[in-house]
Amino acid sequence: MSIPYTTDVRPDTGLTNPKLGIWLFLASEVMLFGSLFSAYALLRSGDPSWPDQSAVVNVPWATLNTIVLISSSVTMVLAWAALAPRHTVANGANGVTEAQQLRRYRMFMGLTLLLGAVFLGIKAIEYGGKLADGLVPATNNFLGLYFTMTGLHALHVVGGMIVNAYLLGPGVRMWTRDPQRFTNRVEVAGIYWHFVDVIWIFLFPVLYLL
Repeated sequence: MSIPYTTDVRPDTGLTNPKLGIWLFLASEVMLFGSLFSAYALLRSGDPSWPDQSAVVNVPWATLNTIVLISSSVTMVLAWAALAPRHTVANGANGVTEAQQLRRYRMFMGLTLLLGAVFLGIKAIEYGGKLADGLVPATNNFLGLYFTMTGLHALHVVGGMIVNAYLLGPGVRMWTRDPQRFTNRVEVAGIYWHFVDVIWIFLFPVLYLL
């Protein structure tokens, strides 16, 4: 059974249903993280003993994590781009074969997952260092916000990795029977992954550099 507007653009919104759905979902995510950034601003402005953040957190690790996450956004775009061209032929005589497209997609999606795992690994090292020094969320307002905001972001990274792993594994079977719909799924997953990247780009200066 064909579901309307999964691959065709809706005339009333100019978007497919999956893309409209992900943008509505991300609007709620903006409100979630926006409330946390607002809490940070209010608590910091009202706390006369706010610590020197750069002396508490590990700026080099966070800088490396920023590079890793931005790189993962690039590989996510390349994974989608590998599937996007439709000028393919079965035998490769006049273009890229679908098998070649799929190999490139798998390579770049695999790199995206690898970079996501590296990001989480570095974050685990950061957390381990804090806990080893006795720095826990209850230590002060800053650390409470630090663990809450970065921990929530890390959970979003995990969620994105689960979706991407599915699209790399069992979900890729859709490519053979409905390539356009599968490509759209990868694009929607990419929009979410880029959102996670953008959130980190805000978290990095606020929690590590200010």
